[in-house]
Amino acid sequence: MKLQRSLTLSLMAWALGALLIVWGCFVALGYRTGIHEADELTDGHLASVALLQLAQNPSQIDTRGDVASLPGLSSLKSHDYQRSMSVVVWNAAGQVLMRTGEAPELPFNAKEGFETLQLGTPPVEWRAFSRWDGPAQQKKVTVLLSINERDDLAQDIAEQVAEPGFWLLPVVALALGLAIHRGLRPLYALSRDVDALDIHQLSPLPSDHVQQEFRAVVNSINTLTGRYQAAVSRERELASELAHELRTPLASLTLQARALRKATGGEEQEQLLAQLERDTLRAGQVLSNLLALARASRTELVEAMQTLDLDAIARTEVAEFGQAALDSGHELALSSPGPFVMQGHPVLLALVLRNLIENALSHTPPGTSVEVQLDPEARCVQVCDSALQGPPAPDAPPLRAKSHHSLGLGSGHRVVEKIAAIHGAVFESAPAPPGFASCYRVVFPGTPSHPEKPQAAAPQTL
Repeated sequence: MKLQRSLTLSLMAWALGALLIVWGCFVALGYRTGIHEADELTDGHLASVALLQLAQNPSQIDTRGDVASLPGLSSLKSHDYQRSMSVVVWNAAGQVLMRTGEAPELPFNAKEGFETLQLGTPPVEWRAFSRWDGPAQQKKVTVLLSINERDDLAQDIAEQVAEPGFWLLPVVALALGLAIHRGLRPLYALSRDVDALDIHQLSPLPSDHVQQEFRAVVNSINTLTGRYQAAVSRERELASELAHELRTPLASLTLQARALRKATGGEEQEQLLAQLERDTLRAGQVLSNLLALARASRTELVEAMQTLDLDAIARTEVAEFGQAALDSGHELALSSPGPFVMQGHPVLLALVLRNLIENALSHTPPGTSVEVQLDPEARCVQVCDSALQGPPAPDAPPLRAKSHHSLGLGSGHRVVEKIAAIHGAVFESAPAPPGFASCYRVVFPGTPSHPEKPQAAAPQTL
């Protein structure tokens, strides 16, 4: 089983990792700086001792050992930073006037300044500083210090510089952990509020999450909650209405089947069979619309809109209904000036056109002209027919109504209404253009309130 990762631990790990890298760089830099400064310090001591020695005026040759080993002076070298330096003094002829310290004998030369020498057997490195007493060069002083002793001093200073970092890191890590935990308290509160949401009784998240980073999350969750509640409410309403509408043909099917069993004559039996067929088709249409509504709901919640050409979708749908229009004696045409680019769900928009065309073909008599009209500038699509208004057939739902809220157009138009709402559009009964008796229109967002009839090219008749 995959372990769940903790945001707090992840932030702690990244923060401590970054802190450790920075701390390591500073410790390494401090260590190198300590060594460099220790080298500078010892070189300064060498030069200082040389200048002090030049101020003296030895009158005779004097060879001394280590000053610290002299009787009564063994306690002089008691400081951590006190070094054992060796001093050699020459006259102008290269004769040693004074020599003290542990350094081995070194040859005389006239050079001045700092240098690193290999002295003794086996050779050992010594740091030396040489200086003449002036332009006359009557006396030369050389001060020496063992490289090993100088490195010990440098390492001791560097460790003293870097040591506080080792004690500081755990303290900083603890303080950082407490700060991160305290800073994430609003996130913990938001997580608890999200966990407390009830899918059956959704309510918006509280607005006390004032952090700017959480506002987008809270708004998105509240928007999703509102959409979900609206979708569930619409589905319940439509399911109730369609169930009522489906109950009528099913009850009629039962009655017609019983009457068919008792029918005696051939003419009565044919009438019952015709009525049974109509009720069956009506029940099938209601079920088809229920499936369409389910698809629309799933698309609204799951799929994202995409850029599409409504003109291409309309051409495809009109072409598919060409044979049906020919068989029913209708004249089906498409009037469109060209591409109609928009954002939407292609499957659902095809379902809109299919329902409107099918409704026009199914509820108008033969010889009626049905035209699909697109207007990209007005951002609308409408389906018009030339059938005169009159009382509908006894078995058909009422089709002509003036109010959008009481269209009474049956389940097919309820599907169109829902899909239009998904796209932010309006489905309404529109004034019929010249030559037509009725018109139903879908107006997409950003269109005029009452767009005129599309000024399109000559209709393409199928």
